[in-house]
Amino acid sequence: MFIDDVTLSVKAGDGGNGVVAFRREKYVPMGGPAGGNGGRGGDIIFIGEEGLTTLLDLRYTRIVKAKNGQNGMAKDCFGKDADDVYVKVPIGSVIYDLESKSIIADIVRHKQEVVIAKGGKGGRGNSAFATPRIPAPEICEKGLPGDERQIRIELKVLADVGLVGFPSVGKSTLISAVSAARPKIADYHFTTLNPNLGVVKAKDGRSFVMADLPGLIEGASSGLGLGFQFLKHIERTKVLVHVIDMAATEGRNPYEDYLQINTELETYDPHLLLRPQIIVANKMDIDGASKNLKAFQKKVKDIPIIAISAYTRTNLDELLYKIADVLDFEKQKITEEIFTDKVVEYKFKPQEIPFIIEKSNDGVYNVIGPEIKKMFNITDFNREENAKLFARKLRKLGVDIELRKLGVKHGDTVRILGYEFEFFD
Repeated sequence: MFIDDVTLSVKAGDGGNGVVAFRREKYVPMGGPAGGNGGRGGDIIFIGEEGLTTLLDLRYTRIVKAKNGQNGMAKDCFGKDADDVYVKVPIGSVIYDLESKSIIADIVRHKQEVVIAKGGKGGRGNSAFATPRIPAPEICEKGLPGDERQIRIELKVLADVGLVGFPSVGKSTLISAVSAARPKIADYHFTTLNPNLGVVKAKDGRSFVMADLPGLIEGASSGLGLGFQFLKHIERTKVLVHVIDMAATEGRNPYEDYLQINTELETYDPHLLLRPQIIVANKMDIDGASKNLKAFQKKVKDIPIIAISAYTRTNLDELLYKIADVLDFEKQKITEEIFTDKVVEYKFKPQEIPFIIEKSNDGVYNVIGPEIKKMFNITDFNREENAKLFARKLRKLGVDIELRKLGVKHGDTVRILGYEFEFFD
């Protein structure tokens, strides 16, 4: 079953908590603090796997979750880091963040690894807070939460050559004749519902990957027929091989077919027409094909046209040599582009505001912000020393000064991320 689009949740592991502990051993006076740090939470890592051709393994997966880091222990023992979770996806997978609508990763190589959700950092134990002034602190940190996000994975097949054309023009017959691929072949439209990949090897030893893609119809760029399900798979191909029924067995005009397919490609993505294209005049074994080919050649002169019969396997070697030549030329262009100087544009990113103070409907001020949330998450408020440290951090950040400017006085209630605190001046 070919699945090329799935949605799921990923949750990295939370960091383990640091602990407060003191060394108490016989004959060891003044043992001091001995609370260890918590372990790191597990990451969610996606890895490209060339043996996969579908997202079927993830079709019924609702959530991918990593384990939390282990809490710190006494005697300065650190908590164990959690194992990372590896998720194998096919080459050509594009991963999107559903909230920001942005691309997180584009996996195009075998064994390419991308961290999709980062595990939380472990909290520090009280040993980490010991100083000459405070040799025995009773302070520790909670582990930070791991990343959590909703993602969408879209598979776009990776192939050197993409066969395009109307339904029933012979694309499936062609790829079955030149490779070991065995797509379904029948005398009705849309026999091919999913891309079929085949490794093609010319007689001179050159090889490439060819994709037989579902047939296009007029309006495909607007979603008609297989629409976007087809067009997204052609985005990565280096060469477009336009297969045309030159015998007009469906009653259509070959030249009109050629124009219509190019119109759909241009409507979907104008850059597709910049790809090198080879026209395959198929079904030349049928009466009327030669006459139509002569008329077609008068109208199209700037694109190579190879006349073949996929059914009788006539002139296939010439087609494969031509495709291989064009691919060699494209690879040479890519190599030359690598050594050209490029200008990199660095865009200014404004620094995040550490906190915002908003007045609620009941008149109580609410303090929120990314820096506040980070400090709040690592604070264990069950310990008085931790709460005092949190208050000192707020004061250093300038929260107290801003609250006073807004008229908050000693004893007033202030909410921090929805939790109520009493303001002390």
